[in-house]
Amino acid sequence: MQSSTLCKVTEEDLNQEAGRTLPDHPVRLALLDLLAELGTVTSSQAAARLGYSSGLCSFHLRQLARHGLVEEASHSGGRVRPWRLRWDDPRQSVRVAERSVDAVLHLTPDEAAELAEGIRELMAPFARRRRHPAGAVPVSAVTRLRPMPPSGA
Repeated sequence: MQSSTLCKVTEEDLNQEAGRTLPDHPVRLALLDLLAELGTVTSSQAAARLGYSSGLCSFHLRQLARHGLVEEASHSGGRVRPWRLRWDDPRQSVRVAERSVDAVLHLTPDEAAELAEGIRELMAPFARRRRHPAGAVPVSAVTRLRPMPPSGA
């Protein structure tokens, strides 16, 4: 199923969350988006999904952990190290995951453009805010509207 989950992490979000500068890097942003989508991943799983090497994903996951954005998820030991987004209140990740949106839609190109614009308009007021309400945490918002291969292709 093609995802239309609303997620986007900005450099401003990364800096505010960690209180330190974390250089903008496409692998790090992709990892944050993937963790927002899946909950937990290992560097090998991330590499398979994102098309990067396991070593590169592992390096960037450790950098994100250094800045307090991700943490190791519980595991049974061994070499496997699953990672997850770090939340001050663990219940927050469950609440956010429950709000994700996935759908397969049948759209014309004009309808897809209209939907994309509507999503941008919906998110714009939140993205423009200079001050964050009490208890606000950065939430990844990603929109992917891509044609899917025909059935049986």
